[in-house]
Amino acid sequence: MKLTIDSRPSGAVWGRMALLLIVCPGLLFGQSRKMSHELENLSGTQSVDVILQYRSTPTTAHFGRVRSRGGSVTRDLHRMKAGAFRVPAGRLAELANDPDVAFISVDRPVRSTASSNSSDLYKQAILAQAVAGQFDGTGIGIAIIDSGITSNADFGSRLVYSESFISGQTSTDDAYGHGTHIAGIVAGNGANSTGPNFTKTFVGIAGNANLINLRVLDQSGAAADSAVIAALQRAIELKDTYNIRVINLSLGRGVYESYTQDPLCQAVEAAWNAGIVVVVAAGNDGRDNSFNNNGYGTVDAPGNDPFVITVGAMKPMGTPDRADDLIASYSSKGPSIIDYIVKPDLVAPGNQIISVLASPKATLYNPTTAISTDSFQSNGSTAASTTYFALNGTSMAAGVVSGTVALMVQQTSTLTPDQIKARLMKSAYKTFPAYSTATDPITGETFTSQYDAFTVGAGYLDIQAAMQNTDLAPATPGVAKSPAVAVDASGNVTMVAGSSPLWGTSVAWGTSVAWGTSVAWGTSVAWGTSVAWGTSVAWGTSVAWGTSVAWGTSASHGTSVQTSGE
Repeated sequence: MKLTIDSRPSGAVWGRMALLLIVCPGLLFGQSRKMSHELENLSGTQSVDVILQYRSTPTTAHFGRVRSRGGSVTRDLHRMKAGAFRVPAGRLAELANDPDVAFISVDRPVRSTASSNSSDLYKQAILAQAVAGQFDGTGIGIAIIDSGITSNADFGSRLVYSESFISGQTSTDDAYGHGTHIAGIVAGNGANSTGPNFTKTFVGIAGNANLINLRVLDQSGAAADSAVIAALQRAIELKDTYNIRVINLSLGRGVYESYTQDPLCQAVEAAWNAGIVVVVAAGNDGRDNSFNNNGYGTVDAPGNDPFVITVGAMKPMGTPDRADDLIASYSSKGPSIIDYIVKPDLVAPGNQIISVLASPKATLYNPTTAISTDSFQSNGSTAASTTYFALNGTSMAAGVVSGTVALMVQQTSTLTPDQIKARLMKSAYKTFPAYSTATDPITGETFTSQYDAFTVGAGYLDIQAAMQNTDLAPATPGVAKSPAVAVDASGNVTMVAGSSPLWGTSVAWGTSVAWGTSVAWGTSVAWGTSVAWGTSVAWGTSVAWGTSVAWGTSASHGTSVQTSGE
């Protein structure tokens, strides 16, 4: 009999866990522990799926020790200094005592970060058109680790590699409908959206980049940590073969331990250190107020890792002008629980984004929200398109950023992941209202969003500004890590010394430049007990962010904005 572990709490349980970890992160996750909390106190011969991280690349001898304790190898992750195993619960303590084992965690479930629900206006909001004639991602490989990519005219021969990491499933087609949609945002060429004037309507950000299809999500949008880690491992192995410079991860799960111990986070860091930019969706839990935390502390793993670029979602509002764009209330907010990392890093369009449909039989396809063929062919038909549909989520926003990274690398091939991240954050558009509200059209519930750094990061993606920026951060891996914050007994928030070499000390790249004065750190960011995040937020170099930035009343950078929903 296999022991089943539900490793993602939900509702009030998740809210209580989030608050507990924020208030006392060392209580459950001390650095001396070698097993995730779900595994403690397990016993008996029942099987449990786990990931063992080793201090160095494991050998056959290491795997042999697991087998000698009744375990079996389910996935070899040696390039990530890890392995996935099924072992008797009662033998976990023995494995933890192995001096070569760094940490043992549950092989946890991962999910996509999109929901089923317009036009190409989102590209105008981020000024993508300004560079469309010059750069299209030619020669750049982008790995899409998702639910697969179904071959389509919008991808043509640029779908250069496909592999499934789902146990027992060799097909790399997209039965869920998520990965193909992401691939279209990243690198679709719009072939199926050609209108009467031979104009392609739904062209991706990097419409001529090559796609590497690494399928990990099944037809229900679910995966396991080990599958995602194996796909990351393969992307590193194929880096030189296909010039893979970008990995898109529009998926995630809850945070259960420090990113320094989480195997999923350690895997994305390995890819980052190999020279691949990893773009991760922040998650869609920004409306989670299960413990009166107003959606703060809900960023998913591996988006909590300070190396990667974590992306939240904006709403284009149906206009080409970005000045009226608003944050999507479902977009997850930072800081990350346990490590207090400032996330997301930036935001990008993610609401009602039209892209490629894998098949009308795909799980995510919903005929009631399908787009009509008239939206791109001007034929007056109300028939539902069989080639495109719309989705919402930080998944879509991550795809927009991944395509942008491909353009930046095409322009300057020597850019490192940290240099790209720094440019994107520094050049981001930083003018926002003080707050906005959104009303769920089904439930009638209203959600208020504050435009602080834990909601919008360093700002709104601006492709034109990013491509025009010539500033060059140091090439050292990790120099652009997202900063960590700490709150003292008085409620003042400061950046943890040494947590971010680039943002904390450099005059050129300091916090006021990266985030801007309008992206306030302010007051009244409540964590269920009205803990204020300070009235004079100093960041390690005495960069003060003013006093008493009041949200929704006398904020200096805008007034409230009302919207009817998402």
